[in-house]
Amino acid sequence: MGVRDEWTAEGKRFLKELEELTKLEVRVGFQVGEAEHDGVDMTDIAMWNELGTRHIPPRPFLRQSIDGNEGKIKKMCEAQLQAIAKGGTAEDALNAIGVMHKGLVQETIAKGSFAPNAPSTIKRKGSSKPLIDTGRMRQSVNFVIQPKGQGD
Repeated sequence: MGVRDEWTAEGKRFLKELEELTKLEVRVGFQVGEAEHDGVDMTDIAMWNELGTRHIPPRPFLRQSIDGNEGKIKKMCEAQLQAIAKGGTAEDALNAIGVMHKGLVQETIAKGSFAPNAPSTIKRKGSSKPLIDTGRMRQSVNFVIQPKGQGD
């Protein structure tokens, strides 16, 4: 009869956390109903700016925060897998990823390269900086950890 190997307690814990990762996701952006500006939900304002409208050119701050930071995001994900291997939890890993990506989105809003404001917008707000007026949209960026597919 051959020798049968079994998982150690630490191996079982690691597999349990990996299984948890397959069930959860972190969503970074704007949550409906969490912030308003002049009676308009911040999710709408963010969407109009990200995708553009008939009167507003697209200023894809969410997409730029991913596309411009692919290497950082990959390194963070790898580091969080290592943290789980060393005893961390799936939820802690997703929380760390959420915090990091929230910061990337906020940084992109503040420093990204976007279509310039129209002269009428510059006159109204007194600034030529796209996406920055009161700072409310940038401050409203957040993240949630939830079961995969929830809210789709």
